[in-house]
Amino acid sequence: MKSSTKHRVKRYLKIFVLLPVITFIAVVLIDTMMSVTTSKQIYSTVEQLPEQKVALVLGTSKYIGRQLNTYYQYRIDAAIELFKTDKVSNFLLSGDNAHRSYNEPWTMKRDLLKAGIPESRITLDYAGFRTLDSIVRAKKVFEVTSLVIVSQRFHCERALFIANHYKMDAVCLAVQSPTGYASFKLRVREMLARSKAILDLFIIGAQPKFLGPKEPIITELP
Repeated sequence: MKSSTKHRVKRYLKIFVLLPVITFIAVVLIDTMMSVTTSKQIYSTVEQLPEQKVALVLGTSKYIGRQLNTYYQYRIDAAIELFKTDKVSNFLLSGDNAHRSYNEPWTMKRDLLKAGIPESRITLDYAGFRTLDSIVRAKKVFEVTSLVIVSQRFHCERALFIANHYKMDAVCLAVQSPTGYASFKLRVREMLARSKAILDLFIIGAQPKFLGPKEPIITELP
């Protein structure tokens, strides 16, 4: 083998070894940056939270198999408490509406109605297929520029980062998060989702799958 060929092989091997290491470091740095830059916008209790007109509740499935999804339940319980303590007056429920038997916004609405929250205070966003869609549609479709996001802390950080990018006045109520192996898996997925968010915002310029006509949320009710 010629020396030039050997040199080329060594260079490719070095790149092959270093690329995963560099990628891992980049993912960790992005993850840390999102946590640090949004930390002052996150509240862990309803009492500490400043009053807002609108709460954006980010959707997830109510059940995993036949078991109640505690991620969902913690978000709904927090939303009900926000209303009962007069911290918010309106809700934007955003999630996936994949098919007739899976409708995250309507499921959330049904549970809020059961808790006594008036239907007039609830707006549904059926096109919140991912966090970016939910945040951008809140501003561009529902004309909400100031809001409190309701989700788990790891999700709050990414949602707030997106909201900050779009110059929204946002805070987040970080609700309780389950522990254990399932939580660990979600945390790993979240790290990858944050890297994808950076690509979407700064490289690809991704937009929501659907925008459509404006549907402003009226917060001052007669």
